[in-house]
Order: sequence, then structure tokens, then C-alpha cells
Amino acid sequence: MYDDIVLLVTMKSTDVGKKRGQKPKIRPGAVLLKYFRDIASADLNALFPDVKVVMGFRDRLMLGVPALVGGIPILLKLASTLTVLFLVAGFYLGLSSTVRDDEMAGALAAVSGLIALGGFMVTQWVRFQRQSLLHQKILSDNVYYRNVNNNAGIFDYIIGEAEEQECKEAFLAYYFLLKDGAPTEDALDQRIEVWLKKTFGADVDFECDDALAKLERLGLLKRDGDKLSVQPLGEALIRLDRIWDNFFPFDSERKAASG
Repeated sequence: MYDDIVLLVTMKSTDVGKKRGQKPKIRPGAVLLKYFRDIASADLNALFPDVKVVMGFRDRLMLGVPALVGGIPILLKLASTLTVLFLVAGFYLGLSSTVRDDEMAGALAAVSGLIALGGFMVTQWVRFQRQSLLHQKILSDNVYYRNVNNNAGIFDYIIGEAEEQECKEAFLAYYFLLKDGAPTEDALDQRIEVWLKKTFGADVDFECDDALAKLERLGLLKRDGDKLSVQPLGEALIRLDRIWDNFFPFDSERKAASG
């Protein structure tokens, strides 16, 4: 299983389907971006556009073997009566002068056999179409329910995910410093990695220096030699609120410009 798949598809500038008289589904030269999640490696080909459903060998056997078993007796029965059917048809077409009663009965049997063969072929065709629709539904569900985002929305999604991870990194550093402080940066890094392993069972190489740099840019980090600490929560919230209020300094610049 692949947790995340980003598919980039570039269409040809000259559409092949258009040359065959088909209406193109996608504009020639277009670029498609699609983001999927939790895709099995065997289903990767199903993510491509205009993919065709092809039955596997097992499905072909399940449809083909019953067709042979049921069709062969019908064909054998027809083989012995087709000659009689041709004789009766010749009589009605004026090619022969007489036809016996037993030949007429044989012709009727041949007609009923042809009808049975036609019904059998229709039944097998319906079963084939039903199986194809089942495969198509599986394919559609696989693409529909695992599609996360498309085209320009993928960039917004990835940027949002990256920002969320950056925030989590800063939150972890702030929380562990607020709770116990840390004698050194290495000690804080080790403490957070142990907590992540214990809580989520994941081996994470926590970038402690990056997290501390964020806290320092926000003015929340205090250094006393190698010892690290952060502002209390109340003071930190006031500090962050002040930063947020002045994030777009247009009003202050306007006031400064007006004197």
C-alpha cells in the first residue's frame, strides 16, 4: 500500500482519439494533477485516465468453462438436424419437390435448437457484461473514494499539510519546555522522540533546532546558556495575539504616512 500518490499526467498535443472521429475527453496538451491516498501497488494502473477494464484469467475461466460445457451439447444436437433443416428450407424455396413428415419434425427440432443456442449466447453475453460492470464499479469506487484533491487544489492541500506539520513541531517543543524545561537542546530532542515513539509507535527524527528557531522568531524562547525555557502560557498567548494583530501592518503604515 502507498500512503500518498501524486499523479502527473501530460496529454499529447495532438489527440489520437480525435483523429479516429472520437470526441476528446481531455483537452490536448492539458496537464492533470491528481492526489490519491491508500492505493495498493497492484491498482496503480487503474489511476490513469481512460483506463480500460480487462478481465483476469480466473474471470475468463469462470465465464468460459460453463459456456463450453453448456454450448457443446447444443452444437452436437444441432449438427445432426441442420441437414434436415436445409432440406425443409429447400422445399419452401422450391429447390426440392417433397419433404417427409420426419424431416419436418427434424426441422422443427433444429429450429428449437437454434433458438436455444441463441438464448444461451444472450445469457453468456449478459453474464459477461455484468462481470465487466462489476469490475468497472470496483475501479470507479477505488478512484472516487481515494481521491483527495485535484490540480491546483493539490498545492493548497500540500502547503496546508506542511504548515500544519510546522505548527505541530513548534507546539511539541513549546509544550515539553513549558512542562519541564530542558538542560540542553539534545535532551529536548531525545525527550520528544521518545514520547512520539511511545504515543504513536513511530520512529521520528525530530528537528529540534528547527522547532526552537520558530519559537525564537516568535519571541517565546528563553536561553540561559545551554538551558532552554519558554514564556508561561498566558504571556505566550498575549505575545502571539499581538503578532497576529500586526501581521498585516497596513493600518499602522497608513497612520505613519498620515503623520
